[in-house]
Amino acid sequence: MAMKPVVLALSRSGEKTAHRVAQVLGCHVHGRAGRVAVADAFFGNALDHARDLFAAGVPIVGVCASGILIRAVAPLLADKSVEPPVISVSDDGAVVVPLLGGHRGANRVAAQIAQALGAVAAVTTAGDVALGVALDAPPRGWRLVNHADAKGAMAALLSGGGADVHGHAPWLADLPQGDAVRVSCTMERYDDLGTSHLQFAPQRLTLGVGCARNCAPAELAELVRGVLAEAGVAPEAVHSVNTITLKADEPAIIDLAAELGVPLRLFEAAALEAETPRLANPSAVVFAEVGTHGVAEAAALAQAGAAGEFLVTKRKTANATCALVVTSEPLVVLAGRARGRLSVVGIGPGQAAWRTPEVSQLVAQAEELVGYGLYIDLLGPLAVGKARSDFPLGGEEDRCRYALEQAGTGKNVALVCSGDAGIYAMGALVFELLDRGPDQMGVSDAARRVEVLCSPGVSALQGAAARAGAPLGHDFCAISLSDLLTPRADIVKRLRAAAEGDFVIAFYNPVSMRRRTLLAEARDILLQHRPADTPVMLASSLGRPEEYIRYRRLDELQVDEVDMLTVVLVGSSHSRLAQLGTGPRMYTPRGYARKIDGDLAVG
Repeated sequence: MAMKPVVLALSRSGEKTAHRVAQVLGCHVHGRAGRVAVADAFFGNALDHARDLFAAGVPIVGVCASGILIRAVAPLLADKSVEPPVISVSDDGAVVVPLLGGHRGANRVAAQIAQALGAVAAVTTAGDVALGVALDAPPRGWRLVNHADAKGAMAALLSGGGADVHGHAPWLADLPQGDAVRVSCTMERYDDLGTSHLQFAPQRLTLGVGCARNCAPAELAELVRGVLAEAGVAPEAVHSVNTITLKADEPAIIDLAAELGVPLRLFEAAALEAETPRLANPSAVVFAEVGTHGVAEAAALAQAGAAGEFLVTKRKTANATCALVVTSEPLVVLAGRARGRLSVVGIGPGQAAWRTPEVSQLVAQAEELVGYGLYIDLLGPLAVGKARSDFPLGGEEDRCRYALEQAGTGKNVALVCSGDAGIYAMGALVFELLDRGPDQMGVSDAARRVEVLCSPGVSALQGAAARAGAPLGHDFCAISLSDLLTPRADIVKRLRAAAEGDFVIAFYNPVSMRRRTLLAEARDILLQHRPADTPVMLASSLGRPEEYIRYRRLDELQVDEVDMLTVVLVGSSHSRLAQLGTGPRMYTPRGYARKIDGDLAVG
């Protein structure tokens, strides 16, 4: 389980049990508002909150009836291989039921809770019940080489067959003995694996790599495959790919770690230089280039620790190097640091229902949240327990630079924006900082090497359009009326062009305390090109409890009823405001009526 669980307390009767479970797991309690007295965070609707956590990939332990959790997550059930664990615990703490994710940690966590509470763990997974082990979920430090064959092998064992275990694997000691399935617990590479032959590889190998800038990924991958073949070991025995921090953004190395399915770990030059006495092939040339006498060999040794020994010393091609170090026992911890990731996320207008599951997942995975304090607050319970760095309005560049630099230290950081992060938000500024030169107030080299992910959100114009009906049904544009970053003359030029082009227009940042004239000027410019009764929608605080929607004629649009939390949608000359049974609906025809008329004329 990569993320810590969240314990849900739904009632006063289960509140004490919820806190006991949270103490056992070292996690937080989220309580139902009005029903629970003490919690780390509160939520209003249990089904919505459990669904949001599940979509974000957060393991859930609900102190409640199992049916509540089942109803909450049922609409999201799809792929059991990626679903997070879901566990229910009775209010009195007597029964623990792993509902989902049995082989992804739920059974193990349920047993842990049951042992601490003196409860019964109602585990129903066949392998755990009959065999005491799930063959497709080995403990840390081991990997199942032929994962697809585990189901067939398990069926053979459950049918009364036994296992012939080769190698030292204490966790398989209780398997029934026999010859139905051979189980090899070794690093050795086999060619005869199948449902009658499973292999569990102990992750005792650390792989160190280095390469020239922009080395072809195929060249490094082929070198590594050759080294693994030379050593006669399965790729699944590799614990990690290791290199110098200068190579954090090297595509060939990133692709290699992804291909092997293992973490990429980075070491500073000083840490690698400390391994020089143990290197088989120290190089003064490499030292002159990067400050250490070796990269591949040193990185493999640094990850393995003092007990590591070379299995294969440095091998190289024209542009790549690698080395393989072996330890006596499987490795279960990671030295060095991660590459670092910055997720630039748009959380929509603020309500969880309008936040995409991908954004929720990136926020849940993040170690630190960075953003305008109000936007982080809008994440509600999803932000609880995470480090957060709040920045005021006007501190946008400091906010983005800080987020990048924190990611540059190896952290997983989420830069939180409202709406969509790429629409009048921080996405563009992040890439601008990365693109600036050293003399242009950019960011450090370490920050330039982080992984940057952008995830879409529901923008204000989308939210407003959905509330209105379909005003963006034909060509539209968005214009910010803030002249803080854009010269006023440029804004006016764009207003005139959009007015002449007869676009539906979404106005962002229409007014502020001191900017009160551009919206009125925009209205007057538009009135030169479209009818006075053109519909205008004013949408304030979209998606929040104080949401306020109203419609006006273009000639009646008044600046004083607009604030900085309002999106203004102005229709084109073709837009309509229809009074329908469901209330007023604003839409912009795309021309289907003309198409129908044309079809009838032809017919």
